[in-house]
Amino acid sequence: MAGGVQQAQGAAEQRYEVFHTDCPARDVLDHITSRWGVWVLISLRSNALRFYELRESIRGISEKMLAQTLRGLVQDGLVWREVEPTTPPQVTYGLTPFGQDISESLDELFERIGRDRP
Repeated sequence: MAGGVQQAQGAAEQRYEVFHTDCPARDVLDHITSRWGVWVLISLRSNALRFYELRESIRGISEKMLAQTLRGLVQDGLVWREVEPTTPPQVTYGLTPFGQDISESLDELFERIGRDRP
């Protein structure tokens, strides 16, 4: 264990032991799979949106929950945030390359769920 992060040994890339409670990858997974995290990532899949555009695209989310969800996703490196210094400030959000990669996996999941089932 190095620096409080449990990593698998011998991996060419850095891999985390996500079943350990102190693994930082668990926080990222928690943000992605939170009630609203998936919807934010899917909503930003095709283009960047301003805060209120994003809120309108996700039915049922409050401003507080959207702000909290975005804060976690930005912190995890899944979403970028750009503030234009206007009055009031215009804040735009979009997917980072990491967020884009994760959202592609979510698209596959939604496609499978949407298929006819036996």
